[in-house]
Amino acid sequence: MNFERIVITGVGLTAPNANHLADFRRCLLQNVPRIQVIDVRYMGKLPAGVCDFDPLQYQSKKELRNCTRAGSIGIFCAQEALADAKIQLADVDTARVGVYVGITEHGNVETENEVHNLLQFGGDVKFWAPHHNPRTIANNPAGEINLKLGIRGPHYTIGAACAAGNAGIIQAVQVLRLGEIDWALAGGVSESIRSFGIFAGFRSQGALGHGDDPNAISRPFDRGRNGIVVSEGGCLFTLERLGEARRRGAKIYGEIVGYAMNTDATDAVLPNAERQAQCIWTALERANLRAGDIDIVNTHATSTPMGDAIECEAIRAIFGHSENTHINNTKSFIGHTMGAAGALELAGNLPAFIDGYVHPTINISDLDPKCALNNLVIGKAKHIGEVKTILNTSFGMLGTNSAVIVKKLET
Repeated sequence: MNFERIVITGVGLTAPNANHLADFRRCLLQNVPRIQVIDVRYMGKLPAGVCDFDPLQYQSKKELRNCTRAGSIGIFCAQEALADAKIQLADVDTARVGVYVGITEHGNVETENEVHNLLQFGGDVKFWAPHHNPRTIANNPAGEINLKLGIRGPHYTIGAACAAGNAGIIQAVQVLRLGEIDWALAGGVSESIRSFGIFAGFRSQGALGHGDDPNAISRPFDRGRNGIVVSEGGCLFTLERLGEARRRGAKIYGEIVGYAMNTDATDAVLPNAERQAQCIWTALERANLRAGDIDIVNTHATSTPMGDAIECEAIRAIFGHSENTHINNTKSFIGHTMGAAGALELAGNLPAFIDGYVHPTINISDLDPKCALNNLVIGKAKHIGEVKTILNTSFGMLGTNSAVIVKKLET
């Protein structure tokens, strides 16, 4: 079957250690993490990845009072992605622009805050915010983008746990190929650090990372890893059909040539290596690629004892004999940005098409034998020459798995 070729022409992001792709890439190549200690309601001081972009760059103070943190992250990323792609919305039919935003959860932050405030006033519901309903509906982050930017095309969020960033990209590719839109803003956002329930839930599972140095707690594949560092963040890509990108002379980061999503259907939390591997195989088949054709695999690994080991089992099953495939992890720098993870981690690897480097996984001082992988890049960026293909994996609760393959554009 012949498909329209879909390319990335713009990147807008905010991460705990950077607010622009060039800065993000520099941090990844130069081993610059940024995890802070914050006060979490009812739980005290905990490590977290906090973004420091200026929301007033694109929103007024009134808009910030009425809207959500996830919406602000999305608006910042959308504006930056459009500017990077040199797309002026005034010059296009905004009814032909789609917005597809992956989320892990939404509404928890606002509901927790309202319940807390309500309790300060004896439960009098007159103190409940009138903006609560539009703040908490599931399509909110995408809808805030459309409302602010005047985009009239379809918008919705994709709830796919921690595979949501990839899911947003995949949705956009599919709709562009159907011809229903001409441009897409796609990726994922997360405001998870604003919710004490997220921290409490991971702690009750025994999956919340802890340690003395906040920047060393997220340590995927290390024998001493003990859990997740919760982070906020966002990344949206501008996607369009190759013909349109070439017509307008756009900068092209890469072509999305393969993708897949599937479900374990075996456990709500514990992943399934066989189903993860099958998801990656399906993406490779759709891209008409073999395992050995992949230059970089960016892993999902979140720094949990079981999750990392199971994922490594899946990676070995596919790339165990691929001499030229190199493997890395981005969460060791920024923690787990939940719904934004897939998109944000893919973005951090895209510049490898230009500079030829694989950014490292940091914080590994004692590699777990269960996580030993061929060509796992540890501690220092590695130059491997020309990079032609990048595969990004993201997996989530309730057994949702995703893989996206991006290829350096070939004529």
